[in-house]
Amino acid sequence: MDTQKMSKIFKALSNPNRLELYSKIAKAYESSYSNDSECFIMDIIQSLNIGAPTISHHIKELANAGLITTEKKGKFLICRVNEELAKELSEFFKL
Repeated sequence: MDTQKMSKIFKALSNPNRLELYSKIAKAYESSYSNDSECFIMDIIQSLNIGAPTISHHIKELANAGLITTEKKGKFLICRVNEELAKELSEFFKL
């Protein structure tokens, strides 16, 4: 993994709210993935004490860094962890 890509990822995760949001998306996705269901961002937002516009900004930053993917389903936003990148990061931290 190149240093530019890693820098972008670490910058996205350096904000405490984004780190918490990513962690919650990962946990929700992990538990719903085994049940063949989806991770709706509204379920996660309710557990955070952050306004919707701020959440939207954080989601955009996480997606721009490649950490998550998003999909609109009607009026709902579905977030998924980028599994390939998660594996790359796991390998990086094993070094």
